[in-house]
Amino acid sequence: MSAVPPSRLATCNAAPIDPRGDYVLYWMIAARRSQHNFALDRAIELAQELERPLVILEALRVGYRWASDRLHRFVLDGMADNEARFQGSPALYYPYVEPTPGAGIGLFAALASKAAAVITDDFPCFFLPRMVEAAAARCPVRMEKIDGNGLLPIRAGDKVFTTARSLRYFLQKNLRAHLPFAPRARPFEGVKLRALTALPPAITARWPRASKTLLAGDAAELARLPIDHGVPVAPLRGGAVAAEQALSLFLAKKLSLYPEERNHPDSDAASGLSPYLHFGHISVHAVFEALAQKARWTPKRLSTTVNGLREGWWGAPPEVEAFLDELITWRELGYNMCALRRDYDQYGSLPDWAQRTLEKHGKDARPHVYTRAELEAAKTHDPIWNAAQRQLVAEGRMHNYLRMLWGKKVLEWSRTPEEAIAILIELNNKYALDGRNPNSYSGIFWVFGRYDRAWGPEREIFGTVRYMSSDSTRKKLHLGEYLVRWGGARQARLLDV
Repeated sequence: MSAVPPSRLATCNAAPIDPRGDYVLYWMIAARRSQHNFALDRAIELAQELERPLVILEALRVGYRWASDRLHRFVLDGMADNEARFQGSPALYYPYVEPTPGAGIGLFAALASKAAAVITDDFPCFFLPRMVEAAAARCPVRMEKIDGNGLLPIRAGDKVFTTARSLRYFLQKNLRAHLPFAPRARPFEGVKLRALTALPPAITARWPRASKTLLAGDAAELARLPIDHGVPVAPLRGGAVAAEQALSLFLAKKLSLYPEERNHPDSDAASGLSPYLHFGHISVHAVFEALAQKARWTPKRLSTTVNGLREGWWGAPPEVEAFLDELITWRELGYNMCALRRDYDQYGSLPDWAQRTLEKHGKDARPHVYTRAELEAAKTHDPIWNAAQRQLVAEGRMHNYLRMLWGKKVLEWSRTPEEAIAILIELNNKYALDGRNPNSYSGIFWVFGRYDRAWGPEREIFGTVRYMSSDSTRKKLHLGEYLVRWGGARQARLLDV
């Protein structure tokens, strides 16, 4: 049986495999991990079939939009973990960090020119789809992209799901068939590959591997890179080791609190896994497997009822079902949108009803209008909003419930919905560790009606788009400790905002 289900494999070009190539190349661009990785499994499989060594290239550009100390350091942490974990394996792992914009141009082509075949990750968001298309057009051998994004292959659905319930219907009918297929937890176990000890000197001289000091966290080396140094490194460490620790902490201490406490900022009951899932430092399959073990759950407990409801289908404890709805339904809803619509980040992708009602109220007077700079600096009249923005700037994350209020207020305080979308994308993707992700755009566009329905009564500015207020949020949530931490003037001075 193939290491990868056919539904997760797509051929990117018409070039053939070259059995005379020196190695199989795995270009690691999204599933940045050494375990539970379908693309790695496929690369190992091809290397065995062709009796060729395996080369793994993990590269980090400096010229991508929003490149900063924060995002670079998080990825570099993952590269350091990968270097340690691939050491001793039969694969040659090569981490490359671009020192100046454009310096990495030619590295992929040079490696691909000597390859028997190329494997890469299928990620439907940010600049990665365009990058893969451009590389495939120039690749002289067959290039495959492998989908390891979710439990449901991203192209298993034949349409864009417009609500969470519509996706639940589909999952309840179809997910069971995909659950037996999971990437390998120990991909090199029992595997024999031909060894390759080094890349050609012409390649390593022009594109030297990332230094051990940079991977280890040297601040001076990071400061020399031409990226945004105004967005500092976040307190949260990146990489597979930190991801596994976060998962263990969640299962041991927070899962039991999840249904009742996750919406309360003071409780800190969320999983904290979204940055690690975004950068591919942990797999949703690994999270699902660990959760099933914790709950002593097996697929035999799945219900045969198909009703699209949030609870009951999994046959698991309430806290597990609540988390699975976030991890699978809501997370994979965003991946479905990005895989099937190129305009996922555009105002025109909103439901027709939402566009009509927002346009109807487009000229309504705004009680407050703030510039992007004022919002970025948390200089509004609203202490809850300011606290959420300060947390985002300082930590690279924001409490999940407050993220919804954060977006709704920007819609209320912007001249147009289009301007509000642009501001939210900029602030989120600049500061959030889990930004630039399908779920970033799900969250932002939910503010404007995506995945939602019309709500009454009709209001100024919002029309029938769901409304949220800071007053009701204060009454609903436990916010006291959160506001003490993030709401004060002292904190604002510390953050220089």
